[in-house]
Amino acid sequence: MWKNKNVWILLIGEFIAGLGLWLGIIGNLEFMQEKVPSDFLKSVILASGLLAGLAVGPLAGRITDQANKKTVMLISGFTRALSVIFMLIAIDTGSVLWMVVFLVSIQISAAFYFPALQAAIPMVVKEKDLLQMNGVHMNVATLSRILGTALAGVLLVIISLTMVYVLSLVAYLALFVMTWFLSIEETATTSTQGEKLKGASFNEVFPVIKGLPIVFMTLVMTLIPLLFIGGFNLMVINISELQDSSAIKGWIYTAEGIAFMTGAFAVKKMGEKMSPYKILFFFSFIIGIAQMILYFATSPILSVLAFTVFGFAVGCFFPTAATIFQTRIPKEFHGRFFSFRNMLDRLIFQVVLLLTGLLLDLVGLQIMTVLFGCLSLIMTGLFYSRYRQLKTTTLSEQAS
Repeated sequence: MWKNKNVWILLIGEFIAGLGLWLGIIGNLEFMQEKVPSDFLKSVILASGLLAGLAVGPLAGRITDQANKKTVMLISGFTRALSVIFMLIAIDTGSVLWMVVFLVSIQISAAFYFPALQAAIPMVVKEKDLLQMNGVHMNVATLSRILGTALAGVLLVIISLTMVYVLSLVAYLALFVMTWFLSIEETATTSTQGEKLKGASFNEVFPVIKGLPIVFMTLVMTLIPLLFIGGFNLMVINISELQDSSAIKGWIYTAEGIAFMTGAFAVKKMGEKMSPYKILFFFSFIIGIAQMILYFATSPILSVLAFTVFGFAVGCFFPTAATIFQTRIPKEFHGRFFSFRNMLDRLIFQVVLLLTGLLLDLVGLQIMTVLFGCLSLIMTGLFYSRYRQLKTTTLSEQAS
């Protein structure tokens, strides 16, 4: 796998783009802090971009299945770079409206780029290397998040906000150039399939999911880590307040990031000894345990431990889930499926974010995390029981 130039192009491109993304995100917060006094209005502005991404999701899925994956990645990558110009105009004019245009355009381009990327990965590596590739790819994304946020914090002190976005633009242009060098060998029937799919509906992916119970279960089980991730920042702030410590935030983010990267590397070894389904259920259970540990959030050691356990579990969970999707869903549906999953993740993220805020006000962090932990463990148990039933049924049918 490591001798494949496409692998290096995708990984280096992801790292560079990730730096650009997080420079932009921190820049967004800095701009809004200066121009938008209302927290609610800030959330509405950020939600506008996410809603735009949701709206174009079905179209993005269809086009990704019909068109060449590299072409989709190039066009969406160029659009993402172009969108930064809108933010530069916003800074120059002090206009929040231009920032909304920036957020909408960058989220629309992301709605096309990420399904195409997920559909392209199985085309550049062999099936046996998919789990490792997904793990390493997520590690690179995590590393770019850690370095990007740290770099943005330093840069905002020494250079202007405009220059931060110029660096973000340079990163996106670098990704665009690197994408040109990708050599994705789509099957000979791709063009023929593209013609057949011109009248295809986004809704056609739903019967495929329904017909593959393990895919449906995996899709629903991604809700379990999202219960944690959706309210991640709110929980960290709450823990900081409970412990009356600003330093704990840094320890939590660092521990979670390092544990995630360790898990994403370790899952390759686990995949050699365990089936992806066992890995999925085991670490889903561990995520529930990590949530329960946060009942003791007043303890610095136990709160850092909870996020460390969660980071490692998610580092194993997400590459495994991605591998199941890439191998079980027919390739002609990859674009629509990954677009649907992207939409679902965005929607769940918003719901969990609002639910976390509500529960923190109503019952507090400790009771909320116990409720989330119980829900995660119950869901894991129910789906594992269903998986065992399906496995028994399949073995019975094969025997007969």
